Amino acid sequence: MGKNLVIVESPAKAKTIERYLGHDYKVTATVGHFRDLPDKTLGVNVDNDFKPLYIDKNVKVKKELIALASQADQIYIATDPDREGEAIAWHVANTLKIDPESSCRVTFNEITKKAVQEAIANPRAIDMNLVDAQQARRILDRLVGYELSPLLCKKIRTGLSAGRVQSVVTRMVLDKDSEIDAFIPEDYWNLSCEVTPGAKKDAFTVKYYGTFSGSDIVKPKDGRVSDPEEAQRIYDNVNGNDLTAFAVKKGNGARKPAPPFTTSTMQQEASRRLGFTTRTTTRVAQQLYEGVNIEGQGQTALVTYIRTDSVRISDEAVAASKGLIKERYGKEYVCPYDRKFKNRNSAQDAHEAIRPSHFDLNPDSIKSSLTNEQYKLYKLIWERFLASQMADAVTNTVTIDARCNDDVFRATGETVVFPGFLAAYGDIKDDKKADEGKAILPEVEEGATLKNLGVKKEAKQTLPPAHYNEASLIKAMEEFGIGRPSTYSKTITTVLDRKYVEKDGKNLLITDLGKLVTNMLEENFTEIVDVSFTAGMESKLDDVEVGDKDWVRLLKDFYPGFHEKIKQADANIEKVKIEDVKTGETCPDCGGDLVIKDGRNGKFIACSNYPDCKYTRNIEVQAKGKCPLCGSGLLQKKTIKNHRTFYVCDKKGNDPECKFISWDIPVEGKKCETCGSYMVLHRFRGKMYPRCGNEDCPSRKVRKKSDSDGKGEDA
Repeated sequence: MGKNLVIVESPAKAKTIERYLGHDYKVTATVGHFRDLPDKTLGVNVDNDFKPLYIDKNVKVKKELIALASQADQIYIATDPDREGEAIAWHVANTLKIDPESSCRVTFNEITKKAVQEAIANPRAIDMNLVDAQQARRILDRLVGYELSPLLCKKIRTGLSAGRVQSVVTRMVLDKDSEIDAFIPEDYWNLSCEVTPGAKKDAFTVKYYGTFSGSDIVKPKDGRVSDPEEAQRIYDNVNGNDLTAFAVKKGNGARKPAPPFTTSTMQQEASRRLGFTTRTTTRVAQQLYEGVNIEGQGQTALVTYIRTDSVRISDEAVAASKGLIKERYGKEYVCPYDRKFKNRNSAQDAHEAIRPSHFDLNPDSIKSSLTNEQYKLYKLIWERFLASQMADAVTNTVTIDARCNDDVFRATGETVVFPGFLAAYGDIKDDKKADEGKAILPEVEEGATLKNLGVKKEAKQTLPPAHYNEASLIKAMEEFGIGRPSTYSKTITTVLDRKYVEKDGKNLLITDLGKLVTNMLEENFTEIVDVSFTAGMESKLDDVEVGDKDWVRLLKDFYPGFHEKIKQADANIEKVKIEDVKTGETCPDCGGDLVIKDGRNGKFIACSNYPDCKYTRNIEVQAKGKCPLCGSGLLQKKTIKNHRTFYVCDKKGNDPECKFISWDIPVEGKKCETCGSYMVLHRFRGKMYPRCGNEDCPSRKVRKKSDSDGKGEDA
């Protein structure tokens, strides 16, 4: 081997880096944390300044590192540029007996030839503040998890766990669901008129805006008419009467692009636009960062470091993007000034935003070398970054105010006269507004009479807040300061795997088990499920990272009080008896009652006489009405590993077998007007719409054609 050894944590990353270093370099991987706390014991000496008792998790890797190091003249530790990476580097240094203060550590934000070679040319010492912050978090989470989890197992049931971040996130979902359950809808009325200044082809809609009181317009609270008598008064006043345009305002507007991705915004957008779970987004983004085998190029990293809360962009990347924009779209699409995005207050700004690493490798040019998931996410990152450096979109706006006696109605319109960044990347919500603005309002002069073609009074009800989905939960975690970029995905995955939260479509819902565990923690360990406390602890860990707080002091301030509460709870909390839910069936083996049990892999049916009777049966299904295909079977809902649901007939696999299976839930009793088949509710971009369940139905073909503009999808 060569005289230089470079150590990274991922074999894929090692392959990519090897391309940029000569034959004098050998690159190897630790395969993640090869030293860590033990799995089955606490592994922390709480009586000796919380000294961690690390063990070798991968002895084979350790031996390989020692063997390779013995043949190297110079060793560079090039693990990821964050707390975890710094901690791995420290473990490597200790294992290989390298002085952490020596120039052994190299970091880079992107895996490109220039970045790697510059890092190798400028090594530094290991940053012990980063190491201490990682150790503090690891030990803090270990103390909370290893003391709370046995308590939950003892007082509720075996197999339960709690965690410093997962427990507060479960509490957030519970609070949201409780808010929705407590919501009381209120009635209100929408009033609108279809009017025209002349020909019917120029008709447009004006909506009730307010009522004159003297020279002022008094608008209803929240823009809604909630008094039925007032709604009827407005309707009677306008019905059959023309309106007069008394104010017409025209102007120009500008819409600015969103910043390039951070970890959080990437996960949110991948959920909204691509339907990716946070777990999928994290996995695919890691592949793009570490490197993909590109035809004609070899192993190539495509994006910068993916764990970041910063929107900063290097001057070099800005210059490269502007050249690309000019070449692809024209010089008028280049932002004419240096666009700067402001970081959140909590952002550490240790890294750049997530952006492409190689501007000569656009997504379509390498599509054949990528998986479908890799291509979609790379394209999303590419377009979002490019748009962030493009010119503003320019719009023409018009507002028409019309009155009938003292009641005022308003119409607003917006048309995009120069797309700017929208040519590369338009936000989904903005796209909707742009579509509405394309219905250009006719020319209307102030004082013109608007003929009333009809008035509508629509009864409505206020809607409850939306349930969390993965995207909105990550957004809330970021806003509250819960967790950090590297933990969002893992936390959500954990609460789903623990069955504290479940998915219904994209919605995240609290389970009965989640309520039970969270309520017990809230009654006895208020701080553990308190959003402010958890956010404050994250801030203290950040202080450790920059050297403003001692990590041992942080643990000493927390642990004694927490441990005392554990002892009190162990002595005072009575064991919770969870009553089994009877199915109404009798056991075929012994005649006892069959009940629903919760197991590690979900709910199942078992005999109430266990352990004397061992009868069990899977229950991954829920009845959802009659099967629309055979009519004699029950429709059942099943969930697969990635929490996606589908529907089958309970006669499937029986004799005779029913072939019904669908990702979409059938609408009971409703038939397609085109072919007479059953209808289903199809979910797209968070909304449900009915469509025919027959894939060969002509109505589905029409849908496919209309979806070709990107506004729909046929799945």
